[in-house]
Amino acid sequence: MIDRTLFTSDHEAFRDAFRKFCDKEIAPFHEAWEEQGYVDRTVWEKAGAHGFLCMTMPEAYGGSSADKLYSVVQMEELARGGYSGIGYSLHSEIVAPYILHYGTEAQKLTYLPKLASGEMIGAIAMSEPAAGSDLQGVKTTAIKQGDGSYLLNGSKTFITNGWHADLVVVVAKTNPAAGAKGTSLLLVERDMPGFTVGKRLKKLGLKAQDTSELFFSDVAVPAANLLGGEAHENRGFICLMEQLPWERLQIAITAVASAQAAIDWTVAYVKERKVFGQPVASYQNTRYTLAELQTQVQVARVFVDKCTELLAGDTLDTATASMAKYWTTDLQCKVMDECVQLFGGYGYMWEYPITRAYADARVQRIYGGTNEIMKEVISRAMGLGGK
Repeated sequence: MIDRTLFTSDHEAFRDAFRKFCDKEIAPFHEAWEEQGYVDRTVWEKAGAHGFLCMTMPEAYGGSSADKLYSVVQMEELARGGYSGIGYSLHSEIVAPYILHYGTEAQKLTYLPKLASGEMIGAIAMSEPAAGSDLQGVKTTAIKQGDGSYLLNGSKTFITNGWHADLVVVVAKTNPAAGAKGTSLLLVERDMPGFTVGKRLKKLGLKAQDTSELFFSDVAVPAANLLGGEAHENRGFICLMEQLPWERLQIAITAVASAQAAIDWTVAYVKERKVFGQPVASYQNTRYTLAELQTQVQVARVFVDKCTELLAGDTLDTATASMAKYWTTDLQCKVMDECVQLFGGYGYMWEYPITRAYADARVQRIYGGTNEIMKEVISRAMGLGGK
């Protein structure tokens, strides 16, 4: 196996500390959270108390000024344990960075410390019933009123952290006639009149993740809650495009770590399980299948690690991030399918981690932009077709 060069001893010390946190505060409860359809809010508060939320935010805003590799370690450890209900990365590495990069100073001081402490849980509302990967198709509107506030109307669906969310970055059209150029981002708080959280959605996998519908009916959003203030009105689509490479790389990081975990579980299982008096591992089909999968995951990891280096140097482009997202999530699903097969009938039993990982993996090829959209992005970067 190729040694990884991304992480320092400090990163590995953090890995050990966060793994212990997962063993104590997540592992004993995750199955119950899957049954109830959401994680307990206390796991957010405990993470905040340990400094595990919004680590990359500046200390002035409640973070630790940590580099992104600490967040990468966290993502890998959650994936390794199959803790798919925990929405820390979206909260810390998608929602918070929007506020940090585009928010006004007042917005940063108001929201980032609360996100870092776990007092507030963050979500981002992009997808709609009729607009998923195509963000230009958003129908939710935020029409400016005479007093400078925005009247927000519309609905969102498939919103991760939506059930618990205290703060939602809402993608809406402030100039519906301008298409993508009329998109803005608004900071909507849970207690704003007219904002309601719909039902928790029952999903194939990610059963502990509190995915919900959100509804906005004449929500009066103050002018101060337009992300970035007046200067960023109608610039939301640009902000979304700038942040997508990191979002898609996060999916790839999770995909590789999840695939490796599946291989590790399967190797341990086939050494113990016997068929016709022999360990399943003794059969050539088993050994060659796992050798092939491990090779492909190793190749994927090297590529994703390189993409992470590019991200750290602020040179990761959208097309490369799209390559990582599509390739690794396709591979993740392949690995899960092959590993379930090697588990035999037990691979179909929910109490086995491989079964839950199989169900959890399928959405990876859908969210963050479907893999078909990723190929469209890549092909356009190659100068091939498209409008």
